[in-house]
Amino acid sequence: MTGMRGMTGLRGMTGLRDLEADLRAAVRGEVGFGVTDRALTTMDASNYRRVPLGVVAPRDADDVAAVLEVCRAHGTPVVPRGGGTSIAGQATGTGVVLDFTRHMNGLLALDPEARTAVVQPGLVLDRLQEAAAPHGLRFGPDPSTHGRCTLGGMIGNNSCGSHSVAWGTTADSVRELSVLTARGRRLRLGRHWRGAPKGLRELVEGELARLRTGFPDLPRRISGYALDALLPERGADVARSFCGSEGTLGVLTEAVVALVEPPRARALAVLGYGDESAAAQAAAGLLPYGPLTVEGMARDLVPDAAGLPRGGAWLFVETGGESEAEARARAEAVVRAADVLDATVVTDPVGQRALWRVREDASGTATRLPDGSEAWPGWEDCAVPPARLGAYLRDFRALLAAHGLRGTPYGHFGDGCVHVRIDFDLLTEPGVARFRRFSEELAALVVSHGGSLSGEHGDGQARAELLPRMYGAETVALFERAKAVWDPDDLLNPGMLVRPHRLDENLRFAPLPREPVDVTFGYPADGGDFSAAVRRCVGVAKCRTTTATGPAVMCPSFRVTGEEAHSTRGRARLLHEMLAGEVVTDGWRSTEVRDALDLCLSCKGCRSDCPVGVDMATYKAEFLHHHYAGHRRPAAHYALGRLPVWLRWTARTHTAPLLNALARLGPLAALGKRLAGIAPERGIPRVAGETFSGWWRRGRGGGVGPAGEAGGVVGSAGKVSGEVSGGVGSAGVAAGGGALVVLWPDTFTEHLSPHAGRAAVRVLEAAGLRVALPPTVRLSAVADGASRLLNPLAALRRTRVCCGLTYVSTGQLDEARAVLRRTLELMAPVLAADVPVVVLEPSCAAALRADLPELLGDDPRAAALAARVVTFAEALERYAPDWRPPRLDRPVVGQTHCHQHAVLGDAADRRLRAAAGLTGELSGGCCGLAGNFGFERGHFEVSRACAEERLLPAVREAPGEAVVLADGYSCRTQLEQLAGVRGRHLAEVLADHL
Repeated sequence: MTGMRGMTGLRGMTGLRDLEADLRAAVRGEVGFGVTDRALTTMDASNYRRVPLGVVAPRDADDVAAVLEVCRAHGTPVVPRGGGTSIAGQATGTGVVLDFTRHMNGLLALDPEARTAVVQPGLVLDRLQEAAAPHGLRFGPDPSTHGRCTLGGMIGNNSCGSHSVAWGTTADSVRELSVLTARGRRLRLGRHWRGAPKGLRELVEGELARLRTGFPDLPRRISGYALDALLPERGADVARSFCGSEGTLGVLTEAVVALVEPPRARALAVLGYGDESAAAQAAAGLLPYGPLTVEGMARDLVPDAAGLPRGGAWLFVETGGESEAEARARAEAVVRAADVLDATVVTDPVGQRALWRVREDASGTATRLPDGSEAWPGWEDCAVPPARLGAYLRDFRALLAAHGLRGTPYGHFGDGCVHVRIDFDLLTEPGVARFRRFSEELAALVVSHGGSLSGEHGDGQARAELLPRMYGAETVALFERAKAVWDPDDLLNPGMLVRPHRLDENLRFAPLPREPVDVTFGYPADGGDFSAAVRRCVGVAKCRTTTATGPAVMCPSFRVTGEEAHSTRGRARLLHEMLAGEVVTDGWRSTEVRDALDLCLSCKGCRSDCPVGVDMATYKAEFLHHHYAGHRRPAAHYALGRLPVWLRWTARTHTAPLLNALARLGPLAALGKRLAGIAPERGIPRVAGETFSGWWRRGRGGGVGPAGEAGGVVGSAGKVSGEVSGGVGSAGVAAGGGALVVLWPDTFTEHLSPHAGRAAVRVLEAAGLRVALPPTVRLSAVADGASRLLNPLAALRRTRVCCGLTYVSTGQLDEARAVLRRTLELMAPVLAADVPVVVLEPSCAAALRADLPELLGDDPRAAALAARVVTFAEALERYAPDWRPPRLDRPVVGQTHCHQHAVLGDAADRRLRAAAGLTGELSGGCCGLAGNFGFERGHFEVSRACAEERLLPAVREAPGEAVVLADGYSCRTQLEQLAGVRGRHLAEVLADHL
């Protein structure tokens, strides 16, 4: 059976079914041997991929013991897994994977006086930090993945983080460990041989000389087993020696960890240097000043260096004190002692958080080089003595150049630990061969500087093969003997650390297609290759954070379900396996991929919040396009995906009052929702009796252009002939007045909330701008009477501009392309005149900015229109810079539209609100309605849970005088239907106070 390598002791499908049946009979937690379960755990955050037989989510230690007993009987390997963010491949395996994040994820006790906590292996680090913070405590180590990495994974890898110069590695914070051996023994590990398996003490006492001389003495020596912790002069610390064993010695079920008391105040000094070698050279000299962190990174990883001092590389040095003044004084002392190009000291917590976010995202941003080419781990975290770091980096750069490779080092310079992603070619045989040669030579270089092959993330498959170069064959043989003491059957995570897999096998890219997949979107940032787009997800799992902070959006469906399949990473994994064709075997027709994508809200949050820019909304649209090609779609795709057509038909037939009345008749409304695939819990929005453009024509005395013409822009003085074609200069300012702007009548503004459009016209004109609407074509110009009778909806689609949003979000990409091509034809005069296009609905603006050029990359007009799209606030700021809005001096509450956050940006909106005296911050996250998503049958509960995460609580807690802002029609509808609150577009709020 394809993908079933490593089925030790199993006899084909019969043995696999027996294993699954025995596990289901013995375990109270979930047992998953299906396609989705296996596909989600084929990879961690490394270059490696191994297909498991199944996944078990144990409920407690008894479940773990049962799994070990069953797997031992079947001769099946067991691989413990936490957050799946390991970068060396140790969280992948071909046997049964233990997922501790579902049930064994609790904080069992916290003792503020003893400064200890009792945790389960699946507990996410941030949850421990949140519980400890009210007591003035924290867990010392803090990897950049703190929002999703688990304590079990941190213990398994002996993780560190940015504060290791102050608080050490995870092993320094471990006091006791509860462990199950592969043969079912329950051990309580501590110091002075407490809990040690039989034979371990004898092994150590026979090798004291080797243990005292064979291990490099440096702060970040993580490679190999920490057998030197068992030396008598080090207290024979069995718990400490277990740390970093990568799930190969026993299965952790509980841990007692120490907490530290952080300083009351902190300051962050950012020091600018010419390059990263100079920064590295300086790092060790700052340690005598007692910093909490000494982190380094180069400009290559910071596309926007705003807020950073001058330089080509920076050290982030954090200091602490009992007061802000004391922390600042220590930071300023560091600056004075450092020989820098430039420096800045930040004490404001918000400012510090923004700077730290730059550093934390480096693990993801490093996977793409400045030119967009891919870079990969493999040499992610080697470490050398801090005093040798500058010299090591110079040699490292020379070795990269000798192999024609590129990479940008960053990391924990104060501890001599370097992270780097390198542009290995892991897709071709010559590229993989070069990867091996480079790895062998770099291992020798690290050892020549007295370093460790791993300084944080463990050896896994990436470096374990090279351990003899660091330790020598006899010490590695000692590691094998230690493994045999703990796990004589080699049941636990075989192929890691001892008797390892080769570093160039099991590569995650091997099964992917070598030729580009035929797709509809352009994927310009990935060379048009859908496989490359899917490869963007390297598994850092920022999408798996359970709490949204600040303006972040990603990933709302994971936060409300807690299921990996509904995270951005989980969906990317399934798409990867779909392309690989081994686990997911039915390609675009896969129901497993469809079901995982079903709860994707297409919020596009991952496009901006994911460090590597995964755009799952686009991937979902692509998949749905292929999945339903030639097949019947869900009813909601026809009802909601083609909403512009139905609403135009309603407007043309003047049946809005009738439809609104029918929508309020219970039985008829229920029947209509059932036929349309709409959630029964949803109310049907009211259609406006008069469209926005109808109001425009009635109030302005203008009309559309002559039948068949693509001209006829309607302006503020009626039909403005020539105003688009010849009256606008290169700067977009019409002769004899203010700038001319074209206001886009999106479907939602046109038919469902024309009051927002009317308000926008008032404000834009009050600012001195001249407003026009896009050209339209009369029905008679696009179809004769006979064709209209045969296909009236097709004719309606061609009469007005449309961004194609509803077609894109439901994966009707052929229809979207047709709509957008017609839109470009209608907009030809606007494009020729270089007139800005103001779009009120953020989702429509995002579709025009992002989806349009990707769907019609072969048409230069697509990029031209995308470049002319501006938001309401941007239009006022750019084309009426001297205008001042009315002062409201009121607080605001609401949510930044997810598409605005992800695609458009809201800086201009923030400035406009500030100028109007609208104070306070809008929340992040997603409202949960997300266009068609929240209306589709089966999505209501997830939709409501998303709204309850941040938006609805913020509105409930707001003061009575607060203005509820919601520029998106979906957001306003969600507020009205779930909270009975009327949200308003910023244009409406300003118009009311002109």
